[in-house]
Amino acid sequence: MAIADLFPAPDAILSLSPSGRKDLFDMLASEVAARHGLPEDKVLDAIQARERLGSTALGRGVALPHARVDWLDAPVAVLARLTHPIDLEARDGEPVDLVFLVLWPEAASEGFLPALSNICRALRDNQIPRQLRRARSAAEALQTLQAADRSAP
Repeated sequence: MAIADLFPAPDAILSLSPSGRKDLFDMLASEVAARHGLPEDKVLDAIQARERLGSTALGRGVALPHARVDWLDAPVAVLARLTHPIDLEARDGEPVDLVFLVLWPEAASEGFLPALSNICRALRDNQIPRQLRRARSAAEALQTLQAADRSAP
């Protein structure tokens, strides 16, 4: 699945203001639930369960919280840019200001790892996170993700 297809422009949040880890996950669960008609408690439980296994902060200011769940019919993803970076215990010690949340249906697990891999591959290009941090609109963020798809090997 192309990154731009996974993260549609309406699901880009360019000014999320959490005070910390718990607040971030609460806000993400609330946003996903409201935008996709999902149970907020299940979304939050999935995010927190995965995070208990270890931080999903990738480094360089980026986090990729993700989970496979049995109550979803189709993948759900949200891009969030934080107004102030927060500590998510990344190995490089950098606080996080870009969050790519991915929830994936257990029944379609074959596409899960390739989707995460595509995101990570795109983020290796330093220009992609930089452009996402400068995006003035959700549409501009989506254009950046589409460009990342086009430049992927």
